[in-house]
Amino acid sequence: MGLSSLCLITVSIYILSTIVLFHLVVANSMQSHTPTCHDGEISALLQFKQSFVIDMSASEYVGAYPKISSWKSNSSCCLWDGVECDEKTGHVIGLDLSSSCLNGSFSSNNTLFSLVHLQRLNLADNAFNFSQIPTSIRNFPRLRYLNLSYSVFSGHIPFEVSQLSKLSSLDLSLNDDMFSNKEWLRSLAQNLTGLETLDLSSINVSSTVPSTLTNLSHLTSLILSECGLFGKLPGRIFKLKNLKVLDVSSNPALTGNFPDDYSGSSPDLMSLKLSATNFSINLPSLIERFHSLKELAVSICNISEGPLPFSLGNLRDLIYLDLSYNKFNGQIPTATLGNLRDLIYLDHSYNKFNGQIPTAMLGNLTQLTYLSLSNNYFHGSVPQSLFHLMNLQTLQLDHNNFSGTVEFQKFLNLQKLTYLDLSNNNLELLSESRFLNNATTVLPEFEYLKLGGCNLREFPDFLRSQEALFQLDLSGNKLQGQVPKWMWNISTETLSYINISHNFLSGFEKTAAVLPRIHLRYLDLSFNMFRELLLLPYLTSFLYYNIANNKLTGQVSPMICNMTFLGYLDLSNNKLIGNLPQCGGNFSASLEYLKLGNNSFHGNLPQSYTNGSYLRMIDIGHNNFHGQLPRSLANCASLESLVLSHNNFTDTFPVWLGALPELKILKMDHNVFYGVILKPDKKNLQFPVLRILDLSYNDFSGQFPFEYIFSGNGTTSITHDLEYYRIYSFNGGYYSITIICKGVERYYPRVRGDLILIDISSNNFEGQIPEYIGKLQGIWSLNLSNNILTGRIPSSW
Repeated sequence: MGLSSLCLITVSIYILSTIVLFHLVVANSMQSHTPTCHDGEISALLQFKQSFVIDMSASEYVGAYPKISSWKSNSSCCLWDGVECDEKTGHVIGLDLSSSCLNGSFSSNNTLFSLVHLQRLNLADNAFNFSQIPTSIRNFPRLRYLNLSYSVFSGHIPFEVSQLSKLSSLDLSLNDDMFSNKEWLRSLAQNLTGLETLDLSSINVSSTVPSTLTNLSHLTSLILSECGLFGKLPGRIFKLKNLKVLDVSSNPALTGNFPDDYSGSSPDLMSLKLSATNFSINLPSLIERFHSLKELAVSICNISEGPLPFSLGNLRDLIYLDLSYNKFNGQIPTATLGNLRDLIYLDHSYNKFNGQIPTAMLGNLTQLTYLSLSNNYFHGSVPQSLFHLMNLQTLQLDHNNFSGTVEFQKFLNLQKLTYLDLSNNNLELLSESRFLNNATTVLPEFEYLKLGGCNLREFPDFLRSQEALFQLDLSGNKLQGQVPKWMWNISTETLSYINISHNFLSGFEKTAAVLPRIHLRYLDLSFNMFRELLLLPYLTSFLYYNIANNKLTGQVSPMICNMTFLGYLDLSNNKLIGNLPQCGGNFSASLEYLKLGNNSFHGNLPQSYTNGSYLRMIDIGHNNFHGQLPRSLANCASLESLVLSHNNFTDTFPVWLGALPELKILKMDHNVFYGVILKPDKKNLQFPVLRILDLSYNDFSGQFPFEYIFSGNGTTSITHDLEYYRIYSFNGGYYSITIICKGVERYYPRVRGDLILIDISSNNFEGQIPEYIGKLQGIWSLNLSNNILTGRIPSSW
C-alpha cells in the first residue's frame, strides 16, 4: 500500500469519526432538552388510549388521523403525538387530541383526570357517544384552554366547568344535545374572570343572557349562536373594550339594539354576526360605529326595507358580508361593493334587488370564493366579468330574471368552482361544444350542479367526466326520450341527489336497472312521461322518492316494502291500480309524507302505511279504497294533514283522531261515512288545532257538534300572521289543498296557518245552527248546504 493511499484512509477515518462525534453531541444535546415523562402519567395516557377505539368516521375534519396510534410504552410520552410536557418538570401540561378519530364513552374515572398538571386540553371533533362531561373535570385547576367542541357530548354541563377559574378559552360548541341554564352562565361569569374566548354555539341554554357576562372585561370573542336565547341582549356587551368577535346568530327570540352612547370604551369589533335574531338594526349607524369590521352577518334580521347604504363601501376591511333574507331593494351601486376589494364571501340572496349586476363591481372583487345573488329580481345577461373571478368556489345566480345565452365553456376558467346554481332564470345554456368534448379539456370538479330551467335539450355530455357530484338538478328543461345509461355511471361513489323532474322523459335504458347506486338518497322523477315505476334494489335506502304526475300503469311491486328509510313517497297523479302491497310494520317507521292520490288503487288501506309516528301528511284521495279506516292512524302523533276524499270508505266518524295534537287538515268528503257524530267522554279527543274540515257528500246524521270539534283555542283567536304550513324540507314546498264549495273548485297552493274552512254539506245533519259558530274567528269558507238544518241564522254571525 502506498503512502498516498494510507494518508487517504487516515483522512477518511478522521472525517467519519468527526461526523459520528457531531451526531452524538447533537443527539445528547437534544436528549438533554427533552423532558423525562413521569411513569404515572405514561400509565394514565396508555390506559386512556385503551378506553377508546379508533374509528375513522368519528372525526369530520379532512385531515383527521388517530394521534394515539403513535403512543408506545417504550418511549417518553413527551415525544408522543399530541402530548406537551413542561420542559423543567416533565409533567404533561398539554393534550391535543382534536380530530383523532376517537370513539367511545367518557366516564368520570377515566385516567385522563389524573393528569392534574394539564393547562391545555383539546378533544374536539371526536365521538364520545353522548357522554356527559364528567364532574372530574374539576381535577384540572391549572387548565387555561378547554375545547370539547363537536365531540358528541350531551346532557347538562356540570357546574365544575364554570369553576375552572384559570380558564382563558372555553369551547363547548356543536354538541347538540348538551344543556345549560342561566345559573350556569351566571356562575361562569362570576368565576372565570380571566376568560378571553367563549364559544357555546348550539348548546341549549334556553334563557336570557345574564347581565353578568358584561363583567368579563377580558373577552375578545363571544359566540352564543343557536343557543335558544331570548329576551334582550344587554347593551353593555357592545362596550366590552377588548371584544373583537360577537356572534349571537340563530336566536330568533333574542332582541336588542345598539346603545346610543359609545363614549369612552367603544369596542373595535372585527366580526359581528346577528343573523336570524330579532335585533333592531340601523345599518348606516352600525357601519359608522364599527368601521373596522372584517365580518358582518345580518341575514334574516329586523332591518328596514330600502336600498343598500352607500356607506357600506367604507368598510374596506370586510372579507365576509351576509345580507341575505332581508328586504333590500333597488340596484346595487357599483362604488358601494366595488370598494370592498378584500371580500371573500358575499351573500345578497333572498332580497328584492333588481337591475343588472354591475360589471365594474365584479371586476374589483377578485378575491371572492363565495357569491350568492339568488332569489332576487336581477335581469339582463350574465356579466362576462364573472368568468374572471378565478377564486370562485360557489356561485349561485338561481331564481332571478337573467336572460340570454350562456356558453358553459366559459366556466372552464373557474377551475376551483364546486357549487354552481343557474336554475330558474330565462337562460339558455349551451353545454355542447368542441371545447367541452376535447380530451385535453379540464373541467371543474363539481359537487353541486343545478341547471334547472336552462333550456337544455339533451343530457350534458360533460357530465360523463364528473366524479365528485353530490347533487345534480336538471329539472324543468326540455329533456326527452330515455335517460341514457351512462348517466348512471357518473359520480357513483358520491351522488346522493338527482332531480330530473318537469321534463319529457319516457323511460330508462335497460342497463340502468342493474347499476348500483348505493349512495342515492333523493330521486325526483315527477312531471315526466314515465310509464314504469322504478323500484330497483338500491332504492332501499332512499329518503325521498317522487314519481308523481307521470303515466305509470299497473300495480305497485312488493319491492316498495323494502324502502324502509323513506321520509317522502309520492306516487300521485298516475294510473296505478290494484291493492297496495302488504308491507311489514317497519315500512312507515320513518315516513313523513305519503301521497298516493289520483290513482285507481282499491281494497283496504293497509295498516302498515299509516303506522308511523313521524307521519305528517297522508293524501290518498281520488282512489277506490273501501272498508274502515285503519285504526293505526291513531299512532300518527305528528299527523298534520289527512286527505281521504273521493274513495269508498264505509265507517263512522273517527272521533279517535281528536287525540292527534297536530291535526290541522281533515278531508273526508265523497265517501260513505255515516251515523251520528257523538261527543266522546274523554276530554283529550277534541281536535285541538283543527283548521280545515270537509265532511261533504257522506251520510252523516244528527246534530253536528261544532263546539266539540272546534273547541281548540287555535280557531277562536286567530292572529292572521303569514305563516304557511311547510312540507318536507328536501324540496322546501308547502301544503296545498283543493276545496269545492257550491260547485266552484278553489285551489290553495299554499295553506296559511290562519285559514279556516268548514264544509259539512250534502249530509243529513239536522237541528239548529249553534251560536258557537260565531265565535270561530277567521273562517274563510263555511258550507252547510243540502242538510236538514232548521231555525234561524244565529245572530252571532
